[in-house]
Amino acid sequence: MAAETTTIVGSAADVAGVVNRLGANTRHAKMIVFIALGGVFLDAYDLTSLAYGETDVAREFGLGPAGLGIVVASISFGVLFGSFFGGWLADRIGRYRVFMADMFFFVLAAIGAACAVNAEMLVFFRFVMGIGVGMDLPVAMAFLAEFSRLRGRRGKSDRTAAWCPAWYAATSACYLLILGLYAVLPVEQHGLLWRFAVGFGALPALLIILVRKRYISESPSWAANQGDLEGAARILRDTYGLVVEARPDESAGTVAPPRGYRELFRGVYRRRTLQNLVVCAAQNFGYNSVAFGLPVIISTFLAQGSLTTIIASLLLNVAFAFTGGLFGITFSRRLGAWPMTLIGFAAQLLAFVTLALIGTPTSTVAIVAALAMLGLYLFAQGSGPGANLMTFAALSYPTSLRGTGVGFSRGSDAIATAVTLFLFPVLSSALSTGVFWVIAIAPVLGAAALLIGRWEPVGHDADAESAHPDPVSQEVR
Repeated sequence: MAAETTTIVGSAADVAGVVNRLGANTRHAKMIVFIALGGVFLDAYDLTSLAYGETDVAREFGLGPAGLGIVVASISFGVLFGSFFGGWLADRIGRYRVFMADMFFFVLAAIGAACAVNAEMLVFFRFVMGIGVGMDLPVAMAFLAEFSRLRGRRGKSDRTAAWCPAWYAATSACYLLILGLYAVLPVEQHGLLWRFAVGFGALPALLIILVRKRYISESPSWAANQGDLEGAARILRDTYGLVVEARPDESAGTVAPPRGYRELFRGVYRRRTLQNLVVCAAQNFGYNSVAFGLPVIISTFLAQGSLTTIIASLLLNVAFAFTGGLFGITFSRRLGAWPMTLIGFAAQLLAFVTLALIGTPTSTVAIVAALAMLGLYLFAQGSGPGANLMTFAALSYPTSLRGTGVGFSRGSDAIATAVTLFLFPVLSSALSTGVFWVIAIAPVLGAAALLIGRWEPVGHDADAESAHPDPVSQEVR
């Protein structure tokens, strides 16, 4: 039998080259990707778990629109803190340590929120839950980007865009759980559905904690960027089963120290960061108004009962949002993240304007048309801005800046989320269906940012830029 070929790594660029070539082609590497997407699933579930129970929470704790807005938005303030801090920390102490820490936030917060005896307690634990969500996404995106090949099927753009169907799978699972509980609980206990839904979020977090030590390892690219070339070689050996030897290449230069948030606004990264900032805020304003507010829209604006609201929310998420996410993975790889996101914003604008024109539907035809527009929005979100939100954030920056870049984008996203979750109950109460005219501003701003920025991350090797002092921006082709 011929001896196995030894792979020599002499620099961080060599380590990134090995991953860019192989991707997640072993069971170990695939499990890392799967667990990272499991973290995204948990993020989405925890953010969605209170969506159906808003009315019950308000009634149980005697809250008005503003008080309910504070309860709902509290998780976003936690996300804001967790994203900025967690992304920065992931670039300094590593992806593995931050990922392991945030799972404990999920367990503690889910149980605490489910057992809340007053609104203040619920706000506190939803804030803690948000810290976990905020810390998790920068790490998950780093794992997905740093254990995937550069291009092609199951490449970096596919893996990072996969966060979107994973997200909508979680929202669908949440509504499916609520539907099951609705069927088995006595009618007089339906007001407790939100507690069961929120508390269930502790279970997948516990499962990830149980399997973490067997499969999760540090990112080899991150280790190499810290100057630990031997550690990176060991991770490559364990993950890919390769014969890898570390032979430091002195000509490769010294390892750059971790970079902070200021670096996001320097040189070639400035335009990417500003584009990401506006696109994140715009898509999130629409998402949290419609996707999170879906039960409120169906039950209030469309005047549907509880069971119809649950079933319609579930079907819309599965048929349009989840399907759109899968569609977005394939076509973003083929066409690029930039055009798919622009098309998505255009479709969202059409949906919002049509919903505003329909107003409160008074006939079956009008109700069907309104539901179709909600479906159009969800499909456009899943295939456009939703699928590519994290593709832009994760692939615009090299390994040394990726956690910080994703954390900044997610933190900016959280600001928009907090504002939306606070304002939507207030605006919808005051404007009724006229609120869709306000929400329609979001896709217009997102499309404008894309047309001005014109940055395409798909197929671009941001790690190669870290070796060159004057990286050239990749224009949309």
